[in-house]
Amino acid sequence: MSISAIYNIVDSWFVGHISTVATAGVGVAFAYQSLIQATGFFFGHGSGNYMSRALGARDAEGAGKMAATGFLSSFLIGIVFMVLGMFFVTPLSRLLGATPEVVPYSNAYLRWILIATPFLISQMTLNNQLRLQGNAMLAMIGIAVGMVFNIFFDWLLINRLGMGVGGASLATLVSQFISWCLLLWATTLPGNVHISLRNFAPSLERYREIGAGGLPSLMRQSLSSISAICMNWAAASYALPGQEASTIAAFTVVARVMQTAMAVILGVGQGFQPVCGFNWGARLYGRVRESYLFTIGLCVVILLVTSAAGWIFAPEIIAFFRDEDPELIRIGTVVLRWQCVAFPLVGLTTPTNMLLQNIRRTGRATLLAMMRHGIAFYPTLFILPAIWGLKGLEATMATADVLTFSLALPLAISMIRELSAREKGIIS
Repeated sequence: MSISAIYNIVDSWFVGHISTVATAGVGVAFAYQSLIQATGFFFGHGSGNYMSRALGARDAEGAGKMAATGFLSSFLIGIVFMVLGMFFVTPLSRLLGATPEVVPYSNAYLRWILIATPFLISQMTLNNQLRLQGNAMLAMIGIAVGMVFNIFFDWLLINRLGMGVGGASLATLVSQFISWCLLLWATTLPGNVHISLRNFAPSLERYREIGAGGLPSLMRQSLSSISAICMNWAAASYALPGQEASTIAAFTVVARVMQTAMAVILGVGQGFQPVCGFNWGARLYGRVRESYLFTIGLCVVILLVTSAAGWIFAPEIIAFFRDEDPELIRIGTVVLRWQCVAFPLVGLTTPTNMLLQNIRRTGRATLLAMMRHGIAFYPTLFILPAIWGLKGLEATMATADVLTFSLALPLAISMIRELSAREKGIIS
């Protein structure tokens, strides 16, 4: 997950040395990439969670059919996104929050990303399917090789060939396609569920299973994309005159920094999911409870350390992306420090969401998934900036994290009690 997030960091760093407007353009396009990721997680988690439980119950045939159905469905959806996006690229940029001066840069970045969409979505599906089978190492290798190529092609296309923002997105297209090929090849290795066209068996029941396992991820990630769009709009609205690009760039840089930190937590949580799924399928509820508590503890410790570092080195972190714009650094430092204050609370909410999702508690999982970037976020986004202007906008995400934690805590306590009762045979 960290390697996946570094894709975005690499692009932001190279583009940050072009101009502030270019940084804003790539940051705006990041919201579309979040939507792609949401769709990939939907099919990957939806099919992968089912595969995990099926393998725990020794149903290899069912796992194979779900793998093919999830992968090929995600690829076809990606083609639909690509075609629609290519026809409406400028309206898409405006919808994502680009101001008139930012639109040419966001368009230049989006054009290659749109072509890459089918591979980006289905690559994320493959990655999660491999991981939920317990083969995280192969999933990581496929992503890591692509990241190395991404760095190389960014350097070549931006620094050497002068392709600017378009070069950054073309580098992402080529490197992600390489990852896609590697991950597809990895499914053919012994010990993995093979992707076979013969196993493509779309049915209402399978899509219902994908929906049950993937809906929380879809809501979590798609709301993250929508919240990023709303933050772009709000940043432009509350920026000082003439500072719109700097303000948008500051918020988008912080979003990428926080996504990198969040990726570590998602990686730990996703490492927990196959353990949870296999043991839940085998009715070993004590192991589910122990791994759940361990995951929470590990996530909280990681976030306490990273949040402290983020607070202390906030100016240096923001300047790493764009050190020639004092206003961008000033605003970005405040936003990053606000988010670091509440970020450790995510150490409980994320593992709880993944536990509920993995054991098919779809309603509660979806509700919790919708909190951070949805139910808690939008009222906060409306109220705080209306009262305190840009300062309120800077504190919006931290406030949403506190509100999300207030729902996650009782859900976590309830699940711990239920797992203990199942382990003792009090309930079946």
